[in-house]
Amino acid sequence: MSEIAIGAHVDQADPIAEAQARNAPHVQFFLGDPQGYKGPEFRYAGGAEGLKADAEAAGIGLYVHAPYIVNVATTNNRIRIPSRKLLQQHVDAAAAIGAKGLIVHGGHVNKDDDPEKGFDNWRKAVEATDLKLPLLIENTAGGDNAMTRYLERIGRVWDAISGTEQADLVGFCLDTCHAHAGGNSLETVVDDVLKITGRIDLVHCNDSRDEFDSGADRHANLGAGKVDPDLLAAVVRDAGAPVVLETPGGATEHVADADWLRGRGL
Repeated sequence: MSEIAIGAHVDQADPIAEAQARNAPHVQFFLGDPQGYKGPEFRYAGGAEGLKADAEAAGIGLYVHAPYIVNVATTNNRIRIPSRKLLQQHVDAAAAIGAKGLIVHGGHVNKDDDPEKGFDNWRKAVEATDLKLPLLIENTAGGDNAMTRYLERIGRVWDAISGTEQADLVGFCLDTCHAHAGGNSLETVVDDVLKITGRIDLVHCNDSRDEFDSGADRHANLGAGKVDPDLLAAVVRDAGAPVVLETPGGATEHVADADWLRGRGL
């Protein structure tokens, strides 16, 4: 079996140096404020063109995480419309640096809303966005009204977008902490997701500070949380996709987490 590529989430000022400090083949980062609508910005000294060229020269793969506030599922126009705009801006920015994918959370609807509206809003968002690279929808940990916490909801999102012209550009990012905290069995989650989506493009490998089905999104370093270590390694092994560590700390901690996985045959 080929060795699984393990990278990490890093600061965007110099992703290449961050990758090299971790001996990582790829990294993930935000382009701008993850909690703001201001839009993407390039903090790399060489700008977008420089980052693309330097990453290619260094053999470093780049992934971009969309802002947390993006919620294209909501029925609230004052959130959904700016979210769609922000999503397109980040698609464009990620494409400009040659990113392998743009990761976005599944979002949610309001308490009294019909979830069907959220699924259809995902369809509309995919149809309205000019996807210039893979858009990787990520499962989330909490919220009864979330679009991608529960497997059944993930299935409904996929049903909604499967008929769009750009469906082949929509992939899946499986977060292990979110799956555990969201109440999805790690024993079967890879097979369950593959049956729904047909693909897992990226794994966010994180331990969880909280118990199963807690709904809490609090990451822990690998082996230091509440997720069974053997299950955590098995999910990564079975998914067979590139890994991004979103665990606490910097290069030292991320190297230790990568070594933890390697010590389990990955």
